[in-house]
Amino acid sequence: MTTLPEPTLRPALVADAPAIVALIDDLMPFLTLHPDGVGAEKFIEHCRQPAIESYLSLSNYHYQLAHIDGELAGVVAMRDNTHLFHMFVPRALHRRGMARRLWQAARDASLARGNVTAFTVNSSAYALPLYESLGFVATGPKVETGGIAFVPMRMEL
Repeated sequence: MTTLPEPTLRPALVADAPAIVALIDDLMPFLTLHPDGVGAEKFIEHCRQPAIESYLSLSNYHYQLAHIDGELAGVVAMRDNTHLFHMFVPRALHRRGMARRLWQAARDASLARGNVTAFTVNSSAYALPLYESLGFVATGPKVETGGIAFVPMRMEL
């Protein structure tokens, strides 16, 4: 696999919601217990355009987009400066370092805003090895609720 070029990062705008939603939709089978999303309707609703537009307009959510050659290469979002709320990378870029770059950008921006002693994330089973490699540690067992499963994780600074 070739090394990825350095992505261009910028804050996301409400107008970016459709592109973010399209990326999340493609990855939904990695996020729900059932590939067709049965039982996860509430979770899925929180990933639809009205919800994403709402998050993008709130001051306690900070989204960044990565582009490579004009194509969306990932999205990362922090909530309340300490919770990694969203991090999605197109399938073609999985396991190529893009998520690590997105996390570093989100972490650095949060640290620059200040008042951070730890970070948290709720990891899908699919992303668990990534978050462990970034330094997150599970704080409890896998939780299955509302058609999704996640492992609560924390990274102390």
